[in-house]
Amino acid sequence: MIAMLLSFAIASILAVVLYGTTRKFVRNRLRYVEVVQKSLAPWLAGGAAFLVGSVAVGILPLVGVGTALTAALAVGSGVAAGARDIRQGIAPIVYGP
Repeated sequence: MIAMLLSFAIASILAVVLYGTTRKFVRNRLRYVEVVQKSLAPWLAGGAAFLVGSVAVGILPLVGVGTALTAALAVGSGVAAGARDIRQGIAPIVYGP
């Protein structure tokens, strides 16, 4: 029971962090890359994240296939949201002076 709750907490935190990081990366760094604007880009990014997560399933005992799927969904939706931000003309997020 504790392991399941810990696994759910890890997957939830990972999803929130990956979504925000991916969206900010696409919006700031990939602003002028045309491939990001294609409809296939979120699917490819999510698939790559799932492959990396599926490797982690064998290494870490608390990371399951559900966590890998959650990470893939978060990365794919982060790429889609970042590309939508670029199309809508939302300014890049800038931190610091």
